[in-house]
Amino acid sequence: MNQLTKNIGRLSGKVLVFGGVYSNYQSLEELYRIAQVEGIKPSNIISTGDIVGYCAAPSECLDFIEDWKIHGIQGNVEQNLINGTDDCGCNFEEGSRCDIFSKQWFPYAMARMTERNMTFLGQLPEKISFEYADKKIDVIHGSFDNISEFIFKSTDWAIKKHNFDQTDADVILAGHCGLPFADVQDGKYWLNAGVIGMPANDGTARVWYLILDDADGQFSYKFHNYEYESFEANQLMLENGLPFSYSETLLTGIWDNNEILPDEETALEGIPIEF
Repeated sequence: MNQLTKNIGRLSGKVLVFGGVYSNYQSLEELYRIAQVEGIKPSNIISTGDIVGYCAAPSECLDFIEDWKIHGIQGNVEQNLINGTDDCGCNFEEGSRCDIFSKQWFPYAMARMTERNMTFLGQLPEKISFEYADKKIDVIHGSFDNISEFIFKSTDWAIKKHNFDQTDADVILAGHCGLPFADVQDGKYWLNAGVIGMPANDGTARVWYLILDDADGQFSYKFHNYEYESFEANQLMLENGLPFSYSETLLTGIWDNNEILPDEETALEGIPIEF
């Protein structure tokens, strides 16, 4: 049974955080390999939602995540699959390129949902909370009030502060916007791990995740990136009639459009991200 917020208690040791698998099985397999090499156990791995998305393997990715037994929340895509709606609930402007493309990939994903997939989706909470390195951490997808709200690094701190006030958290781990970033103010941490299913519009094929650390009892975080068999993921999208421009993004690292991006993030297109 779905809970609005699931408390997973107190965690210790390295914690791996990732978002936006977007039905990209090849990338998910590589992240699993990385977690194995790092020795990070499933109970210390968290997905920020949107397991399902633009790429060719929605059902396979859901089965993989379920078998992995990691923690995770619903993204807007999962929520709309559960509700049986006819779009992804991504908060795209009607008639925009993103909206038009979603009318291709979302029905593709919906048609491939199995009974097992739907049961698993229904068990995912909308939010997660836990304690780590003497901090209260909340995991949300978009924002506390709106699963589809886009919050970027350039988003006004007052908007982020409202979320901290709502959650009473010291750290918020968020998803949805597709870009990795940290915004730290007044002792509060807004961290977005980025996504592993699509590049970060920085002109590289790399995808991103986040590792939290509590070494010496101190809270710290570090962004990491990796490459994977993106050509295989690209070819599977083409074979299944999914949006060509999104399949190209897997290789070029450049988004088809910047419709969701604020001016500050738009100006960074094609510039390799460094932390």
